[in-house]
Amino acid sequence: MNVLVILMPVSLFLGGLGLLGFLWTLRSQQYEDPDGDKARILNDRWDELPDDGGPVPRAPR
Repeated sequence: MNVLVILMPVSLFLGGLGLLGFLWTLRSQQYEDPDGDKARILNDRWDELPDDGGPVPRAPR
C-alpha cells in the first residue's frame, strides 16, 4: 500500500502533463490542416531531381 502513495501522485502528474501538452497543441493550431499533408504528399512539385539528369550515385556498401 505504501507504493500507492508514490504511484498515484506520479500518475496524476504525468496525466496532467499529457493534458497540458495536448492543450498546448490545440492552442498552437497543430491540428488546423489535417488534409494538407495528405494532399502535399501526392504533389510531385517538390520532388528533388538530380541537377544533371544523370543517375543518382549510390552509397558504398
